[in-house]
Amino acid sequence: MPAFSGLFAPYWQSDARGVIVGLTRFINKNHLCRAALEATAYQAREVLDAMERDSGVKLAGLKVDGGMVGNDVLMQFQADLLGVPVIRPKIAETTALGAAYAAGLAVGFWNDLQDLRRNWQADRIWQPAMSEEQRAHLYRGWLKAVERSMHWVSDYGVL
Repeated sequence: MPAFSGLFAPYWQSDARGVIVGLTRFINKNHLCRAALEATAYQAREVLDAMERDSGVKLAGLKVDGGMVGNDVLMQFQADLLGVPVIRPKIAETTALGAAYAAGLAVGFWNDLQDLRRNWQADRIWQPAMSEEQRAHLYRGWLKAVERSMHWVSDYGVL
């Protein structure tokens, strides 16, 4: 549970702290690395679940970008955890691209948003391969870890 400076959306718990739970004598560094990677997918699921609840719009797929999308294991786990396809674009670093698109639109280099949409291309799509039962089981474990990360800070510092 990477809550080193609290838990943000959807919990907003500033007194939460990072924890590692569920250790056995068989755990090794590979398990810890995998857990850190999976935590990213769980946190994304929680935010997307909150967005679905607030908007009433069901997620049909997730377009991703940024450095972590280069990790195929993470992208498959994200698709499995969400139960929807995860789509990585050919250009994964889209922050700079978005700024360039905005500038190009402002000076008339592109006519409209349709021009930009035509430039977007999928590189790879991961389909969910996990059963609903397994997804629910894993998510219950995550929620248990979230609960254990909360309320570590008191008026007197860390408990």
